[in-house]
Amino acid sequence: MARTVGIGIQSFEKLITENSFYIDKTDFIRQWWENRDDVTLITRPRRFGKTLNMNMLERFLSVQYAGQGEVFEGLSIWKNEKYRKLQGSMPVIYLSFADVKANTFALAREKICMLIEEVYRRYDFLLTGGSLKEGEAERFRKVLVEMTDSEAAYSLKNLSGYLSGYYGKKVVILVDEYDTPLQEAWVYGYWKEMAEFIRSLFNSTFKTNPYLERAVMTGITRVSKESIFSDLNNLEVVTTTSEKYEDSFGFTEEEVWAALQECGLYENRLAVKDWYDGFTFGKRKDIYNPWSIINYLDKKRLSTYWANTSSNGLVDKLIREGSADIKISMENLLKGEHLYKEVDEQIIFDQLDADENAIWSLFLASGYLKAESYEFNEDTGADSYELALTNKEIQIMFRKMIRKWFNRSGTVYNGFIRALLQDDVKSMNAYMNRVAMATFSYFDSGKNPSMETQPERFYHGFVLGLAVELADRYIITSNRESGFGRYDVVMEPKRQEDCAVIMEFKVRDPMEEKNLEETASEALLQIERKKYAVALESRGIALERIRKYGFAFEGKTVLIKNK
Repeated sequence: MARTVGIGIQSFEKLITENSFYIDKTDFIRQWWENRDDVTLITRPRRFGKTLNMNMLERFLSVQYAGQGEVFEGLSIWKNEKYRKLQGSMPVIYLSFADVKANTFALAREKICMLIEEVYRRYDFLLTGGSLKEGEAERFRKVLVEMTDSEAAYSLKNLSGYLSGYYGKKVVILVDEYDTPLQEAWVYGYWKEMAEFIRSLFNSTFKTNPYLERAVMTGITRVSKESIFSDLNNLEVVTTTSEKYEDSFGFTEEEVWAALQECGLYENRLAVKDWYDGFTFGKRKDIYNPWSIINYLDKKRLSTYWANTSSNGLVDKLIREGSADIKISMENLLKGEHLYKEVDEQIIFDQLDADENAIWSLFLASGYLKAESYEFNEDTGADSYELALTNKEIQIMFRKMIRKWFNRSGTVYNGFIRALLQDDVKSMNAYMNRVAMATFSYFDSGKNPSMETQPERFYHGFVLGLAVELADRYIITSNRESGFGRYDVVMEPKRQEDCAVIMEFKVRDPMEEKNLEETASEALLQIERKKYAVALESRGIALERIRKYGFAFEGKTVLIKNK
């Protein structure tokens, strides 16, 4: 009989005691304990079981659950007598930064301090237990009232000492989703303040803490050592390319097949693979994201479950405000092509605005891209990856995201597409100017918007929109020409009844063109001079079925001419 599939359950004990669907990942406890690393940072994409595994680890180790190991009976970890003795034997400090989301540093700091206060309140029995030394009770109470920066920095280290004195054992510290406040800080512009605050907290907690037995941190990204971990030399970092714990997070294909069999859905396994497979951890390929699989088992239909679980705001911002090269790369990815990029697994958030490779590193760590192959360059020391969209679910997510870019222009954008298909140049001009007015600045609203880059960012974003909206009818290819603002688009029809389209975009040069009319005419002449139609004709498309448009830009004003 199939087990009940519970959605969103992050309590290990609840999953087991209620006999909900669960894939045994308790061997992670054994692997981690036997590796004997002081501080372990494990990065995995969101919704990959990080929080559940951390809750499982706390439930297994914490003295709070001493003598309550029956919940692990029948699971992998309980088959070894050595680990039965370990259960419930350690003081544990557990925090999750998953909800530290704020648009100001003051609010984010307040939330972190509140989390620390909550941890202290769990152990307020220390105030009456007689184990605190002179002055320690006063410091304990200060944390419960209001913390200065220095008191916050030393709060977890001090609590470790209090617990160690009470239990006569060093502590285990677990921090889940450590990088959530850091990602929020970058998005909302208080990165420097948050990085300094977290660095001080982590340094005292994980490096200069004599009461620490071991620690585990989880997150999505490996924030650069220089940003956060510059003082930590005892840190073992396990990323998606590491072989440690490669099957401890996410579901293997064998586990998914067994789950489909249990729920009577085995005949749909190939569609499930197309939608949800594609992740690789270490050398282990064919890892599936658990959130989508569990939802599919429950609802028995394919959908973008993982992609819709939380905001993709950071990804959206990086692509939308990114350079022309980033938008062209996304266009190619959506067509099923691969990118070849140097990737540094250390994410340097304050370089995301300037370093394109940092963006692809973030996308790989976050699960939006998969590494098809890898090569290490011994001469440069660079790691080069062949990257592709992870699976069908991610492809659909990006298409939805790009469509939303033009929501602010509503039916106007759709009106432009209809006019384009009908070769209605008058309507194309009217609609295009309204689209540009509504969305122009939206494509360059980052820290340093400039009129020099806005036109280029706008029309590359515009072409991405065309590629998404017309994917069923056209193969759309684009190339940036030499010189600022020169960019051509070729739309090759998939249906015999549709015409091919060639577009040339040109920003008006006041030194060369009197007005937009001349700029648009020059764009049309360039189509002829460069013989863009030849490639289409060579594929059997008659010249009379090829439409040509010149787009001229000046500020937010657009003029379109045809030939």
